[in-house]
Amino acid sequence: MPHLFPSDPLWPDDSGAERLVWEALREQLPDDAALFHGVRIQDDADEREIDLLVAWPGFGIAVIEVKGGLITRDGDGWWQADAQGRHRIDPVGQAQRARHALSTYLVGHGSAAGHAQFVHMVALPFVRVPRSWEAIDLPRAMVIDQTDLDSPGAVAAQVEAAIRRHGKGTLRLDVGSLLDLAERVAARLQPHSASIAAAEAHERIMDALTEDQAHYLDLLSRQQRMRVLGAAGSGKTVLALEQARRRAKAGERVALLCYSRGLGRHLQRVTGGWKPAERPAYVGLFHNLAIEWGAPPPPSDDAPLEVRAAYYETDLPEALGRIAADTPTAQRFDSIVVDEAQDFGEIWWPALVQSLRDREHGGLFVFGDDDQTVFARVGDAPITLEPFTLTENLRSTKQIAQTFGALSTWDVHARGRAGLPVRILDVPYDDAVDVADDMVDTLIDEGWDESKIALITTGRRHVEQRNTIDLVGYDEYWDDYFDGTGVFYGHVLNFKGLERSVVVLAINGFQETERARSMLYTGMSRARSLLVLVGPRDQIESIGGEAIKRRLAAAETWVTGGDG
Repeated sequence: MPHLFPSDPLWPDDSGAERLVWEALREQLPDDAALFHGVRIQDDADEREIDLLVAWPGFGIAVIEVKGGLITRDGDGWWQADAQGRHRIDPVGQAQRARHALSTYLVGHGSAAGHAQFVHMVALPFVRVPRSWEAIDLPRAMVIDQTDLDSPGAVAAQVEAAIRRHGKGTLRLDVGSLLDLAERVAARLQPHSASIAAAEAHERIMDALTEDQAHYLDLLSRQQRMRVLGAAGSGKTVLALEQARRRAKAGERVALLCYSRGLGRHLQRVTGGWKPAERPAYVGLFHNLAIEWGAPPPPSDDAPLEVRAAYYETDLPEALGRIAADTPTAQRFDSIVVDEAQDFGEIWWPALVQSLRDREHGGLFVFGDDDQTVFARVGDAPITLEPFTLTENLRSTKQIAQTFGALSTWDVHARGRAGLPVRILDVPYDDAVDVADDMVDTLIDEGWDESKIALITTGRRHVEQRNTIDLVGYDEYWDDYFDGTGVFYGHVLNFKGLERSVVVLAINGFQETERARSMLYTGMSRARSLLVLVGPRDQIESIGGEAIKRRLAAAETWVTGGDG
């Protein structure tokens, strides 16, 4: 059996295509070869992924792109048909780019493996490709098909033939070069790095599951007023975006709204990448819509707190209602989509209805989670139909979903796989931020990419957050988050609807104790692969009750300055 990296891969949801080819190679390659799965390469600003990588001493290296489903090729290119429909693909281009990125990386880092014979291949495990078939960019020898999988020894033989006939490079791969390759690639995949790789693979699978949620919108396509409620991580934001896209594509003038700056910037960046005909007419904050339509600007920062609060909570919504009533029909909206709708106060909804072209029958689609009510306001959208509910967590590992689920009124069904245990550091409120800073350094030392880490507070904001906003303003602060420039420092209140692979939740007190449970639930649910809780354990368990106490019994207890 060849050397396997990793020994037990986490398979994508591709009908078993990659697994079939991997298992054939595992059985057929010699003991001195190496077989890698899911090798990810950062190629400047682009990320490449190699489905399967074969390193074979005496021959060379094969980069294999695997495509499941029914694959065809016509004058327009390659096509893939699966449960989601038929769509264009570029398996040859993917394989070529990944091969080039890997060889360039190895050469650039002084590895002799970078000069070995390289070949790229395409594996189509559910397609029988005639032996006489030939493409100008993909000779038949560079294809693995269903016939090869059905024939003993044929998959490894096809890899050998591809390297021999079409490999590019000046050297045959020797054992020393293979060991160097394995060390470098394993460093990208691998304790803590093996866990990190598994976490990344798991997140890709969960992303695909979230995208699959769009079929719910097909079921509800005839509804003009719709309320979708769901637990944290159930894919509500993805559905809100997709609903806005569909309505705009159908020719409607659409507004896509939320309350939080960070989520608003996320919605703007996502929709900015869509085709012009699919983009909503307005994307962003409820408050900014009112100001764009002519509402008075906000009071200065040195105005009394009650004046500033009244402006956002009552003055601005009332102004929007008055302005919208006189706004020409052409400037109003056919449909309004609201994400994180639990943030909207009672007085805001009539103003939104006034912004519709058809105030009685216009589209109003709201997505929310009442368990994430972290602001001192309440309001229900004017929708009489029973809400459509989502109860599956599709964003986090099982451990994370079950932990924050203990704080929820929802019966959360965790679709994620088992991952890393939740970590907890039992420290007083006053020490939580300093200890959380130390934990961030520990995580980076473990190999976590700092751009995948967020440190979120529940009480006073982190000094890094305050300084960054003062220095560059809110727009650049949020663009830095979405561009992944480093560790993100935020607060539960401004991180709603967002997420990172690793969240260090610094529980440094609560401004409003009656909302402490919602703050904990919201903060914990922002993590996808690893959740680190830093704060007084007795207070967390007091707020969450027996359910959270049971969940934290399975957590990994860490102490300041050391491992758990």
